[in-house]
Amino acid sequence: MTIRVLIADDQMMVREGFSVLLGAMPDIEVVGEAVNGRDAVRRVRELAPDVVLMDIRMPEMNGIEATREIVAADGAAKVLVLTTFDLDEYVYQALRAGASGFLLKDASARQLADGVRVVAAGEALLAPSVTRRLITEFSKLSETSRVMPTAQQGAYGDLTERETEVLVLIAQGLSNGEIAERLVVAESTIKTHVSRILVKLGLRDRTQAAVFAYEARLVRPG
Repeated sequence: MTIRVLIADDQMMVREGFSVLLGAMPDIEVVGEAVNGRDAVRRVRELAPDVVLMDIRMPEMNGIEATREIVAADGAAKVLVLTTFDLDEYVYQALRAGASGFLLKDASARQLADGVRVVAAGEALLAPSVTRRLITEFSKLSETSRVMPTAQQGAYGDLTERETEVLVLIAQGLSNGEIAERLVVAESTIKTHVSRILVKLGLRDRTQAAVFAYEARLVRPG
């Protein structure tokens, strides 16, 4: 099945470059481009893409606000945040807004295509090692201002002991295969646990599960 992609970036060269790279992939179709966050929200409604490549720093409406609106209005579109990583302190906020992961702007054609495929398939951040670094770093921000939705407060008490264990390992950046190896069970069993965790906590994907684990203090930064 062809993955439909919308590229949202205020730099024309970035949009065109990513469009050319992704357009060369037989299983990916670039269905449109957006020049800012507001345009991205509108184009998602019009084009119904599977994945949105979303820049953070854009005029009129930034990528965080656009991500929040897209996720709230359309459960099908997955947002993959574009970042330079070393200076985007807003990446953590984007994940909390509902982004399914992030991609470095200097990614290779293969990394770009693989990232789109991973997010379209319902997976989360691209590299477990980067997941740990990212969430550890940004979970330290705004400790006093961070508030979980009331429905989630204490919700991890509904998880079984094994599900809680799996949630912690997700937050530590382990893949399903790595978790299965750690717990000495089949990978299919871990997939079942992950699905139940998401349903019980009312979360969208593994990314939000990892963020939840840090905010619920199940995992400590560092």
